Amino acid sequence: MAEVITLAAERRTETGKGAARQLRLSGRIPAVIYGQGRESESLSLAEPDLAKAVAGRAVGSTVFDLKIDGKSVRALIREIQRHPFRLRILHVDFYEIHAGEKLTLDVPLHLVGSPEGVRNEGGILDQVIRDVQVEVLPKYIPEYIEIDVSDLHVGQSLHVRDLEVSNAKILTEPGKTICSIVRARVELEVQPEVPAEEEEAEPELIRKPKEDEAPAEGEDGSSEE
Repeated sequence: MAEVITLAAERRTETGKGAARQLRLSGRIPAVIYGQGRESESLSLAEPDLAKAVAGRAVGSTVFDLKIDGKSVRALIREIQRHPFRLRILHVDFYEIHAGEKLTLDVPLHLVGSPEGVRNEGGILDQVIRDVQVEVLPKYIPEYIEIDVSDLHVGQSLHVRDLEVSNAKILTEPGKTICSIVRARVELEVQPEVPAEEEEAEPELIRKPKEDEAPAEGEDGSSEE
């Protein structure tokens, strides 16, 4: 099962943009929790605690144990709104989960091992998709699905149908490619064509006649009579 992260939350009664802005100024993040058989409820969480809890995690498949006024509620994050420039969390939607309720969620794929086609055949590992959608009970939610790619050669691929996940049903199309080993492209450096050197034309020799030398017949354009 995926790791369970504990977070303290408080109920809040004031809603709207103005109240949410004031919450953020005080160092807390507005949130809401909803789920099957329960009404939507407004919450707030300490910003540093929330930021630490979600950092580096696949939050869509992480179970959170929310402590609300001393009561424990298990939930998944359905949506996180972030500031477009500061990457600061602005709002969080939680979905309450129950032991016997099957969930549909995305689980990350982790590729492990060094492929044969990369080590010895000059290939490159190309990962096409990074998660798959599964249907699973809360207690069986995997943190991630590990895939060993060590035996892959150039031209070979792994597909969703090759996955084996205990206690979960994979909903992603079986024929989808997860990863493949492709041959590296070799870009040949094209050298510019050097034009053949033109032969240097020999300068025409123009000989000036000597002063005492009469021009040859026809040189002045006339003939002696």
